This record gives sequence, C-alpha cells and structure tokens, in this order.
Amino acid sequence: MTHDTRALQGRTVLLTGAARRIGGALAEAFHAQGANVLLHFRSSRTEADALAARLNAARAESVITAQADLLDTARLPELVELAVRRFGALDVLINNASSFYPTPLGSITPAQWEDLIGSNVKAPLFLAQAAAPALRRAKGLVLNIADIHGLRPLRNYTVYSIAKAGLVMATRALARELGPDVRVNAIAPGPVLWPDGLPDEASSERLKEKILERTALKRRGEPADIVRAALFFATEAPYVTGQILAVDGGRSLGF
Repeated sequence: MTHDTRALQGRTVLLTGAARRIGGALAEAFHAQGANVLLHFRSSRTEADALAARLNAARAESVITAQADLLDTARLPELVELAVRRFGALDVLINNASSFYPTPLGSITPAQWEDLIGSNVKAPLFLAQAAAPALRRAKGLVLNIADIHGLRPLRNYTVYSIAKAGLVMATRALARELGPDVRVNAIAPGPVLWPDGLPDEASSERLKEKILERTALKRRGEPADIVRAALFFATEAPYVTGQILAVDGGRSLGF
C-alpha cells in the first residue's frame, strides 16, 4: 500500500512483530508516511533484515531492527531506549506481536497460559509502561492490535480469547492512565489473514467459507484494511482515545 502524504515525517514508531504479515504491512505504510521505524522481531530475523534493507534503500538510516522475546519483561525497556537513542524520540508504539493457537478446555497447560497471556496482554502493558515517558513528551499514541475474539470468544481458543479481551481492557485502562498526553486505541481485525500453522480442520476451505458466510461483507479483508485504520488513528484522530475499532467486514455483528 502506497502513501505519499508524509503525515508522519520525522516521527518514530516502535512496532512489535514487524517482520511480516500485518506487521510488515504496517511497517511499510508508516515508513512511507515519513516515519522512522524500529522493527521488532522474535525469530523472523531474515524477513526483518530484508524489510529493513528495502526500507533503508528508499530512505537511508530510517529503520533499525531489534530481536527480543517479549515474554522477557525485563528486556522490554531496552526496545524503547533503543528507539529513543537512535531516532531521538518515540511517537507511536504499535503492539502487534501475538501468539495464536487453540487451547481447548481440558487440555490447557500453564505454559500455554503464560505464553498467550504474556504475548497478548503482559508485553503490551509493560511496553506501554516503559514507553510512557517518551510518549508523553511526544504527545504520542499507543495502538494495540486486538481481535474481534477479544469481544466474542472463539471456540477452542479459550486462552487466546481471554488474552485479547485483556488487551481490549488494557487499551481502555491505559487511555485513562496516560491521558491527556497520550492516546491509546486498538484495532480488532476479523478475517483478514488466515493464521499460520492452524490444524488441518481449521485451515480447511470449508471452514474458511463458513467464516466468510457469517461475515456481513461475505469476503476476507486485506492487510491494507488494517493499515488504513492504523494510519487513521496515527494521523487523523487527535480527539479519539480508548476506542476499539473492529475491522472485520461485519463478522462481529453476530451472524
């Protein structure tokens, strides 16, 4: 997706889970708007380095990468410090990284709980806490990538649904805590990209068709739909905070 208005010229964005999929699309779009970007990744080093190289070729020294396990809470402030040290400020924190897999009731393990709650709630909260001083100085934005299943639970994904519900509440709570200086909002995607690594049954064409049939617009969304919503919050919504925007083609209407 191409943007040329340069609405974020000179701003700095810290984006977690930035190497590919929606994270990669967000990185490209915010960079195209003039932002400097710290691309966080956990294991997708090859993809993150390739994306950084491509973006730096378009605008030199505007992108850096950083590897971190977001479950290592003690290391989270280092990401903020790196962004501020390299680019001089932090204007936008986008919490995009997420674990996603089924946890049917009766088989849930403590390790699954720690992973899903850690990546989807704990890490965004502690990153926002670490970033708060810099974001206050910049009158900045925290943008969380939630999920419609944080509002309506997904069968067999009990812990994931609980975790995303926690992120929805964290968005609202942080909006109160960080106002008036920092806005905090969330995007709740619906069927935009089919997740990687789903069980055969869940990835079947029949189930995909069933999901889309229960979506008001009867089609899958695209990463560009999430990008447009994110850019709206970052560039055109100075009086919007504490809001959860469903970008789901009407999937959450309850068909």
